[in-house]
Amino acid sequence: MGSEPQLKYIDIGINLTDPIFRGEYHGTQRHENDFEDVIQRGLDAGCKKFMVTGSDLKESKHAVEIAKAHPGLCYATVGVHPCSAKHFDKHPGGPDALLKALKELAVSAKEAGHAVAFGEFGLDYDRLFLTPKEQQLKYFEAQLSIAVDVQLPLFLHSRAAAEDFERLLGARLNELPKRGLVHSFTGTVEEMQRIVEMGFDVGVNGCSMKTEENIEVVRAIPLSHLQIETDGPWCEMRPSHASAKYLKDAPPLPKAVKKEKFVKGAMIKGRNEPATIPHVAYAIAKIKGVTVEEVSEAAWRNSINMFGLGEEAK
Repeated sequence: MGSEPQLKYIDIGINLTDPIFRGEYHGTQRHENDFEDVIQRGLDAGCKKFMVTGSDLKESKHAVEIAKAHPGLCYATVGVHPCSAKHFDKHPGGPDALLKALKELAVSAKEAGHAVAFGEFGLDYDRLFLTPKEQQLKYFEAQLSIAVDVQLPLFLHSRAAAEDFERLLGARLNELPKRGLVHSFTGTVEEMQRIVEMGFDVGVNGCSMKTEENIEVVRAIPLSHLQIETDGPWCEMRPSHASAKYLKDAPPLPKAVKKEKFVKGAMIKGRNEPATIPHVAYAIAKIKGVTVEEVSEAAWRNSINMFGLGEEAK
């Protein structure tokens, strides 16, 4: 982008606890640990803050450790993903012990300034083979009760479950004044509008722009309720996606190589990372017919106003 002033981004959903960011794929070390390089590439691309997703108790603890090790840069979320909700019934000491440990971690990490959101939690009916519906519903409700006690903004997941999701969330709305956001949004325009009417923001990444229907949803999201993310190592933007035509003039991403041909400083093909967030913003801008500056500024402001992230709200 030459001498243009660099745009600022916040990746509100990045799974930096995943071993893939340390060169480990399915339990096998395929290349050296390049975790700090991933952070640096993000910073070089203008991504100044990283919200590290907690998806179960162990990952949430790890996310908090990453936040501790990167003050002012990384912040954690604490919660149990719906696809991991089966952990509650398998937990030593039972579900109540896991709920108690989750609440204690969220409270202590909030007080220390390391956790900025409660989640990722919610409902996912696309992947009932991972956790059946009854367990998901039970522990979405149980975690909403913890969220009321913890009083952090929510980091929510809703996939093919809008009716139950909105019903259970709506029942506790008055007790959750900090609201939060539904991340990696892939629902309909109507579902998005109901989420926004409830006072929540919408997180957009590559998975939110795969189809023409997705594109229409992104076009309709008010800038005042938009936040952006990569959801790396997943949700990379691909040439086969509907978003591809909106990236024709986008600034180039850093070089990427196959993991077998790892070279220090290069991204890994198929491993999405924060350095790609300019493309998320660029596609959104083209879809909405606004400047990328407007998208980056709105998303930055919305994220800071909701989560703090060590900055003053405006």
